[in-house]
Amino acid sequence: MATILDRTRRTTTPDPADTPATTGPSGLIDPTAVSRKTRSASRVPRSVQRLLGPILLVAAWQLAASSGLFGENVLPRPLSVLTAAWRLIAGGELQEHMTVSLLRVGNGLLIGIVLGLVLALVSGLSRVGENFVDANMEILRAVPNFALVPLLIVWFGISETPKVLLITLAVAVSIYINTFSAIRSVDAGLVEAARSFGVQRRELIRRVILPGALPGFLIGLRLALTGAWLSLIFAETINAKRGLGRMMSDAREYFQLDVVFVLIAVYAILGLLSIFIVRALEARLLTWRRSFDGN
Repeated sequence: MATILDRTRRTTTPDPADTPATTGPSGLIDPTAVSRKTRSASRVPRSVQRLLGPILLVAAWQLAASSGLFGENVLPRPLSVLTAAWRLIAGGELQEHMTVSLLRVGNGLLIGIVLGLVLALVSGLSRVGENFVDANMEILRAVPNFALVPLLIVWFGISETPKVLLITLAVAVSIYINTFSAIRSVDAGLVEAARSFGVQRRELIRRVILPGALPGFLIGLRLALTGAWLSLIFAETINAKRGLGRMMSDAREYFQLDVVFVLIAVYAILGLLSIFIVRALEARLLTWRRSFDGN
């Protein structure tokens, strides 16, 4: 009998050496360990790997410019664009215009994120709030951003206010739409389970609804950053004396294609940096969520 019991123990009791590295002290699978193991398989950082697409695009650009199919007045070479960029940086012109544009985008982002979040909470947590807010925000989403430029000029003149306000509206709409949808997509079973344990409304919002809506908010933040840079181009057509949009208008007017490509590259770099910031926030704030990452 003792021999049979010992054999049974050896059969049913797992050997620690055979236990997967993804199991925790309790024997349960740690979902974050699987992700860490996958990431450690590659020594190249994921952020560097994502630059492969832009690098291939620049290589294709160089090949197209060197093939002779396009003239210098149609498609300037990358070296010509780099020379123009160095000239603008050395003269301080690019930094001056970029600083003004970054201030406009920063102010619009700050106000737009706060406004979009407040409206999403009012509408998402209350049916009465939804009745007053949701339809108006859907209307703003349906109206093209540049269509508001004449109205903003009439109402606020050609000062900084309409420029920042145009960016604010684009950011607020993106934040609101995605956060509101995320709030209403929180699992009703989790809400009912929390209520059955006597959780009060304030604690329910803080512990269940807001964490559940966080992924949707971060998606909205990513779209809001993209919308902010797009709105900046339209905003700086409102009699702006400084800004990247003003530089783009001047370069187009004087047919400076190398400067146009420099500004396109600046917009692209700023957009990529924005996406990297949001991805860093996602990696830090959503460690609890296990999702498919393409491996």
